[in-house]
Amino acid sequence: MDRTWARMSAWIVVILAGWSWVFAAESAKGDRALNVREWGATGDGVTLETGSLQRAIDACSERGGGSVILPAGDYLTGTLVLRSGVTLVLEAGCTVWGSTDLAHYPKNVPQFRSYTDEYTIRSLIYAESVEDVAIVGRGVINGNGRSFKGEYHVRPYLMRFVTCRRVTVEGITLRDSPMWVQHYLACEDVRISGVTVKSPDANYNNDGIDIDSCRRVLIEGCNIHSEDDAICLKSTSDLPCRDVVVTNCILQSRCNAFKLGTESVGGFRNIAISNSTVVDTRLSGVAIETVDGGDLERIVVTNLAMENVGSAIFIRRGARLRPYTGMTQKKEKPGLLRDVVISNITARRAGDNSCPIAGLPGFDVENVVLSHLILEFNGGGTDAMVAREIPEQPANYPEFTMFGRLPAYGFYARHARGLRMDNVQLRYAGRRCARPSSWTT
Repeated sequence: MDRTWARMSAWIVVILAGWSWVFAAESAKGDRALNVREWGATGDGVTLETGSLQRAIDACSERGGGSVILPAGDYLTGTLVLRSGVTLVLEAGCTVWGSTDLAHYPKNVPQFRSYTDEYTIRSLIYAESVEDVAIVGRGVINGNGRSFKGEYHVRPYLMRFVTCRRVTVEGITLRDSPMWVQHYLACEDVRISGVTVKSPDANYNNDGIDIDSCRRVLIEGCNIHSEDDAICLKSTSDLPCRDVVVTNCILQSRCNAFKLGTESVGGFRNIAISNSTVVDTRLSGVAIETVDGGDLERIVVTNLAMENVGSAIFIRRGARLRPYTGMTQKKEKPGLLRDVVISNITARRAGDNSCPIAGLPGFDVENVVLSHLILEFNGGGTDAMVAREIPEQPANYPEFTMFGRLPAYGFYARHARGLRMDNVQLRYAGRRCARPSSWTT
């Protein structure tokens, strides 16, 4: 018995030792945190910190991954390149400032080809073909956007991720980007949670979030005020943008609040938008577009509250058919636009024009369901507007304004098959309106 117990005790010691090693390894893994101050960063807002910050990121990755901590302070930097396994932690009181010198932003030309080759190839934060990367915390990234003047190529993105997997951006505040605030291109498994974007006056083309040719994306709890589209799904390559959920967001924009398109070579599949508010938006609250030949299908938009928007809803199947660098063959006909459900939307002060739903002759918008909508428009309009001929504009840039003043104040639909309206209430406030609430041709 004593001999048996001795053997059991020996095995228990071995097992516990093994467990202790595992726990120690996991603890060490959890403790792999590098403070950028230990790598020479000052946080004084004057010293250019690019070298110190990059060395900390590189060292963290080389050690197997972990966290790079930026404590409270002001960190002036040029381009930072993220590595696999690295989480940037921006603590409360930390602000990362983009340098105002374009020379501090080296060109990064991604291997993945898309129409964005025509835009900028510079970024403040850049990652390509890496995995398990994150930027989290309560700090701020400020791009000093007003310091960059000119066309796309001289205005860096604030953050750009290309062909990355398992990307998390959480809790941080993004301000004053010179170009798009966030660009995710051909990435998989992206989560953007609780991010605040304030970039309405910094420069032009300040899209809040651009999800481009990506797969499996969750955007939740974000608060965005942008000069350009607040949340824009794109497919600037042959890859579709698919399996995307957007929920519980607050959106404000000088363009569109939520848009699929305009760039739409690869199309869109399986997109769900819900439980959000849209305020003070100059163009459409929701714009659903395919104009470059990609198929758009299986889109659900539900539970939105809007106030003071140019138009509540815009749906367009067009034929711009723009190619991109490296494209083997230009698409020759419009992509499909079908199976769209829009429900439980309320809007007040939804402009004085209309909500167009427009395909092209021979290329209908198919199977759109509008249900449980309460939309209040500004009204206005004359008998001449009712009688005017509406141009097709097949290749024009798609916005709800592209057809001019439409003959209805609520919905204007043409080249639409299988359009269904259920419990849709349309009204106008203020000015007398000679136009009917809806018009279908």
